[in-house]
Amino acid sequence: MNRRARAARTVLAALAAALLLGACTQAATSAPAPAPSAASALPAGAPTPQGLLLTADFGADTVTFVDPERGAVASVTVGRAPYGLAVGADGRAWVATAEGVAVVDTRTRTRVANIPYRTGTGPAGDGEYRGGGMGIALSPDGAHAYVGVNVPGTTGVLEVVDTATREVTGAVPVGRRPFDVDVSPDGAEVYATGHDSFDVTVVDTASMRPRRIEVAPYGTEGGLGSWLKPHYTAVRPSDGMLLLPFEGERLAVVDPHTGRTTVEPMTADTHQHGVALTPDGRLLVVGTGAVEPGKGKGPSLTVRSPDGTERVYPLHGPHEAVTVSRDGRTAYVTGGYTRDGYWNGITTVDLATGTTHRLPAGSRPLDIAVL
Repeated sequence: MNRRARAARTVLAALAAALLLGACTQAATSAPAPAPSAASALPAGAPTPQGLLLTADFGADTVTFVDPERGAVASVTVGRAPYGLAVGADGRAWVATAEGVAVVDTRTRTRVANIPYRTGTGPAGDGEYRGGGMGIALSPDGAHAYVGVNVPGTTGVLEVVDTATREVTGAVPVGRRPFDVDVSPDGAEVYATGHDSFDVTVVDTASMRPRRIEVAPYGTEGGLGSWLKPHYTAVRPSDGMLLLPFEGERLAVVDPHTGRTTVEPMTADTHQHGVALTPDGRLLVVGTGAVEPGKGKGPSLTVRSPDGTERVYPLHGPHEAVTVSRDGRTAYVTGGYTRDGYWNGITTVDLATGTTHRLPAGSRPLDIAVL
């Protein structure tokens, strides 16, 4: 039975449980990870080594620096419930929190600024449905940060931050709960993925005019109660196409200029969240597990080649986001997850063999970047 048929049978139950909360239920079941031990912590004042990982700790108010061999080595307080992060060539990290965009100097491991949102989002809170920043991305020249701001109960906003003045210079309406924000290779467009509105909003960075593209390969039946909604987007550098995976069954390939969507088959048969691209063009997709017990496969990482062939590596437990090492050999997958079952660490995956290794890392880490 395909996902559309499953959704039709379960939509009434899903609506009753999820109308107020959306399709992904927050959790509070995992204990925070322990702080870095004295043996593993970086000495105060020592420069941050290259090759560390940086995670946004959604279950705390920190970002965590992670040695990919040893685990967490340092943390910095950034603001409540950090969701997404983006790291520039200058070593500054821009972190979307419930309270504003925090700026962290990753070389000295200090927060140097907090930029309040222009949009009112209510009191700062926790959990997936809290108001405030979600997806965030930097322009190719590093001059602007673009952050998707969730406004509970209504459509979201894309706010534009001037990275030199550290001020919000613009705001554009986008879809509901902007899980992800991406930028075209030339910096001319920004793409905000609206989880609860089945869409990607294309924003022209010159005119700041938004244009909505519906992305719903299963349709929009079920509305807020549907499980079959977009989560994260990858921009294919070779042609600028937007890649959005659904349920380990369908990959929506969206032309952001025409709005046309084509669908390619996938093989993992699992609810999917985070995405990333390797330097050689492989698409990495995080599978979180079956939405309903017995109707789909478990957590996994899909490695999809440009020709469409796939390898699916099993993971232990749900995960959320993924990034890749600079040499393209290793994937780093966060255990934070936006639903029940999250855990406080990351999984490293050898992309040639599928060998995995789990590391402690922060409290409910969601987004991740390589420094």
